[in-house]
Amino acid sequence: MAKSKSAKPTANAQKFTRAEKSWIMYDWANSVYATNILAVIFPIYFASVCQANGADNLVLWSYGTSAATFIVALLAPVLGALADHEGHKKRLFSAFLVLGVAFTLFSAFFDQYQLLLAGYVISHIGFSGSCLFYDSFLTDVTTPQRMDRVSSWGYAMGYIGGSTIPFLVSIIILFVMGMTNVAAFKIVIVLTSLWWAVFSIPFLRNVRQVHFIQPQKNLLRSTFSNLLATAKEIFSHKKIFLFILAYFFYIDGVNTIISVSTSYGSKLGLDNISMILALLMTQIVAVPFSILFGRLAGKLGTLNVLCGAVAVYTFITLVGFYMGFHIENHPGDPQALQLSLVLFWCMAFLVGTVQGGIQAISRSHFGKLIPAQRSNEYFGFFDIFGKFAAVIGPLLVALFTQLTGRDSIGVISLAILFVVGLLILLASRKYGDKAQ
Repeated sequence: MAKSKSAKPTANAQKFTRAEKSWIMYDWANSVYATNILAVIFPIYFASVCQANGADNLVLWSYGTSAATFIVALLAPVLGALADHEGHKKRLFSAFLVLGVAFTLFSAFFDQYQLLLAGYVISHIGFSGSCLFYDSFLTDVTTPQRMDRVSSWGYAMGYIGGSTIPFLVSIIILFVMGMTNVAAFKIVIVLTSLWWAVFSIPFLRNVRQVHFIQPQKNLLRSTFSNLLATAKEIFSHKKIFLFILAYFFYIDGVNTIISVSTSYGSKLGLDNISMILALLMTQIVAVPFSILFGRLAGKLGTLNVLCGAVAVYTFITLVGFYMGFHIENHPGDPQALQLSLVLFWCMAFLVGTVQGGIQAISRSHFGKLIPAQRSNEYFGFFDIFGKFAAVIGPLLVALFTQLTGRDSIGVISLAILFVVGLLILLASRKYGDKAQ
């Protein structure tokens, strides 16, 4: 039986509740991992270690990312169905949080690229798993009318605190100690682990599972029974199915761009300092645009805003292709490198305008479509679509790069994902923009 056990804030209330603030704070906490480990600092460190040992960092990084996301994708639906039973969601969230923090810290104590890759894969599993349960808690902390606002502020605060502040500190550490100083990178990894752990405390203290399903005598049978029922409902509900199918394609491109951007730039020979500063700009630009997306969704409609964001991402892949293709055709040419660096900055700015918004609005739109008491089951499928897609994106980059010998071809392959996602979003508009 489905139950709820607390009141929610009214739609017109302007101030965030303690639960909403604490939920938002976890974006502040975990975004440091997304920036320092997934996107910028650790990939540069990993690339330097690989290159010193004659290994291909882009291929290894892409395969490692695929492995981590594949494992989480397999686990997500079952864990989601289990978490919807009373008392399980918080425990599972905590377990993946500890796994992610511990293996991020693990990476600070080893220099072999094989162990660094293993630590990255396991910490990525912890990060992704905690985010699955975190997303599903959105239905526990707020109302459908407030979801766009709360979700958007989560991403905005993540960019302000989780990304920008510790990212700036990390840059200062690297500048002072030297961009080739291994100890500097290790300090940044430790800082990342501590930031993530400390700022997760408000969530652990103040966020509770409000909507749940009463535990059955046979928990395993109940879990798989609910999982099967949810799968049938998703596939029979055209609005939910088309949205989650579109999400499958476009979010893969988004996540792949985040995970391979610095590896791609390093492979092309772009300056590390310039890339780091460009990606810092991404975080700063993302703050106001994440909040703006929440407002635009209310005025223009969620699906219209998402279509616009996917179109921008398609253009970003074209810019990324031209940037790499130009360097590949003019190897060693200083002017080609300079032009490509300018294009990298342009890409960083464009990504900043849509990265937080597309994720926030996707999360809140899905949250409004699903039953609150079974949010974790539904978000489990939401996550499996996203994670299985995230296996495809890095795999496309790795395979097309290996087959053609051109990194630029690997990057342009991501345009396929955005175009298909956009077409499905456009097709889903006939079913309306509101939850039923």
